Amino acid sequence: MPEKHLFEYATIRVVPRVEQEEFLNVGVILYCPAQSFLKTLFDLQEERLIAFSKNLDFTEIQERLRVFEQICAGGKSGGTIGQLPLASRFRWLTAARSTVVQTSAVHPGLCINAYQTLDRLHNQLVL
Repeated sequence: MPEKHLFEYATIRVVPRVEQEEFLNVGVILYCPAQSFLKTLFDLQEERLIAFSKNLDFTEIQERLRVFEQICAGGKSGGTIGQLPLASRFRWLTAARSTVVQTSAVHPGLCINAYQTLDRLHNQLVL
């Protein structure tokens, strides 16, 4: 039987009006230290977001989500944060913030394959 590894994940949310705390899930970020895995998947469904709030800047939201990807990938394209160890990058990305793009609380789980788990969570929580 394949070994299961501890992972942590959070949903990525668009919060059009932070003071109302209403949101739509647009992505998932998953960290699995045993597999040296830190990745995000997102799907910006503009029709749903427009129905939710007509005052969103989609270009800005897409840029912020791409920064999540760059930080997950690591290296210089992720800036100073992208050069930190995986665990530090995950903690920075999932830190509480009051912005239009934010993350949920972090949740743990066990997985065999982090890629498959990220895809499954993305399908369940976003699509």
